[in-house]
Amino acid sequence: MSKQQVIVVTDGDTTAYRGIHAACQEIGLKVVKATRGNPTPISGQPLIDAILAAGEDAQTPVVAMVDDRGEAGTGKGERDLAAILASDQLEVRGVIAVAADTRGVAGVVPDLSVDNRQRTVRQAVNKRGQVDGRVLRGDTVDVLRKFSEIPVVGLGDPGKMEGSDGAAHGSPVTLRALRAILDPKTPAAPGTAVSHDS
Repeated sequence: MSKQQVIVVTDGDTTAYRGIHAACQEIGLKVVKATRGNPTPISGQPLIDAILAAGEDAQTPVVAMVDDRGEAGTGKGERDLAAILASDQLEVRGVIAVAADTRGVAGVVPDLSVDNRQRTVRQAVNKRGQVDGRVLRGDTVDVLRKFSEIPVVGLGDPGKMEGSDGAAHGSPVTLRALRAILDPKTPAAPGTAVSHDS
């Protein structure tokens, strides 16, 4: 039996949902609405079941959201993320790690990021989608350090980024991040960027 493919986004508030939903509509993906919330409203097997129920075809990924509600430690969203990553019923295609202004977190080094100009870069980005060193800091990303085999794409605040990712315009930055997971290409060299048209 095929495992349900899933892409996880480490944000769950209303604006993020609108942005992710708009981007998913552009490429025919479904967001697991039951995972929307700040923090994530369901956990454990009900969370896994909601992801499984959302999938119409195991090979077509669904997009799930997890959120710590700004907690710097290992909060609910991170525990939910770990449960998804460890589930033998799911195949995680990748994680979109969302940056935040949270202090006291270790962060994660993404495989690549998408900046607020829709460029694929080898660095991390901050909440505004600006290139910002190698470590992406967010409230729901530290647990990713334990799952180094999972592709991680860094992203600023979905649906926001100071107007660069508005849902009314299809959330193009979030869309680029989803496409980076669905159709991975050779990442940009350190210190450089690759246009989304490349």
